[in-house]
Amino acid sequence: MSESIPRIRIYAERGYFLFRDGLSLTFYMRHPHVRIAAGVVRSLDTYLRAIGQNGLSDYSERAGQWQKLDDAGWARIRDELLSRRQLRVQLADTSGEQPYRFEYTGSSLEPLPWDSDGSNLVSAVSFWLPTEYLEQHGPGRVRELALELAAPLPLSSGHAGLSFNSERNLLGAVEEVQEYCFRYPGMDIPDPSLLASDIGTRVKGVHWLNFLGQPVLGELGGAAGLRARLHSPGTTVQELEEERVVVTLGPRPEAGDTERGDVLPAYRELARVLEPWLYRTVSRFAHLEVPEHVHRWERRFLD
Repeated sequence: MSESIPRIRIYAERGYFLFRDGLSLTFYMRHPHVRIAAGVVRSLDTYLRAIGQNGLSDYSERAGQWQKLDDAGWARIRDELLSRRQLRVQLADTSGEQPYRFEYTGSSLEPLPWDSDGSNLVSAVSFWLPTEYLEQHGPGRVRELALELAAPLPLSSGHAGLSFNSERNLLGAVEEVQEYCFRYPGMDIPDPSLLASDIGTRVKGVHWLNFLGQPVLGELGGAAGLRARLHSPGTTVQELEEERVVVTLGPRPEAGDTERGDVLPAYRELARVLEPWLYRTVSRFAHLEVPEHVHRWERRFLD
């Protein structure tokens, strides 16, 4: 399996960690935090059972302000997840490459200045795994874990697969990632906290595991309508509870490699089916344009 996953560890000057290969499992919910808090805590507990309590050692409610996750820290996190009206929380091991990470943006869904009716706001939760976890436990266990994490969440959409894991908004801020992301189209660039204010019920690209809920699934004609449009060998559509499905593209996640002609045809087929509902980055400011490479990356399975 390791031959199909590129080993990527990129550091800036003075040894500052930028990004690495990994996996991300992310879910978007068009619900206010107060309605889904208990489900998010259940998913967090599932994640901790999978990685071990020591996989997360620090927490932050504001970027860069990390504190140790001792017993008091865990008590505070759980209390705030269950009692606050909205919040953003990050849990990680900040001592190195952060192989494990939990990031949650719980929104009140109240309108923001650039979204006058609040229709694009969601709550979003994301979990990281290192690729070593995939190699040790196998893709079947990763898929099983993704389904367990999704079970208590009333998701509009979600996804799981290979990714470039970093604290930063890589696509907009780090030139180094462009060399890799266009070569390995099956690897995502996670940005759940940014998309929580903008994605609404749209779908963020195509991945190994693709979770679809309402309204997109209904507009596709449900699970049956989706199956009728997908013909690639190894693609499956599994119905879940609460009018949701997960579309799995093959037995294991793939990075692809455009330099070797591996352009992931199953991913491209699903992208064509989902094109009307795919998320496209827009600028929040009239005087700024979205960089061309951002839209080119978002359309990497379509062009």
